[in-house]
Amino acid sequence: MPLSFLNRLQHVQLPVRVANPDEVRHVSVLLATGLIEAEITTLKPTSPYVSSRMATVIRITDDGRAEIAKMGDVPPPTRTFVQFNRGLRLM
Repeated sequence: MPLSFLNRLQHVQLPVRVANPDEVRHVSVLLATGLIEAEITTLKPTSPYVSSRMATVIRITDDGRAEIAKMGDVPPPTRTFVQFNRGLRLM
């Protein structure tokens, strides 16, 4: 669900990269509705099991923060993200 993904985004340091196909779709919906700023790129597939799209979420917009405020007190997600050298993070 894109709104629960938006809630997860507020608990991570942005920008963050997203490679999971379902999460890339969430980013696409949130970007189209103006709730986040993001870039979606198409990658050259290295194997048949690797996702061909990746998204970089840059920030949550003011409209996105207003939508989060409407959701009320939602507990923070328990899922973590991986941090690589040079500050890159992958959700």
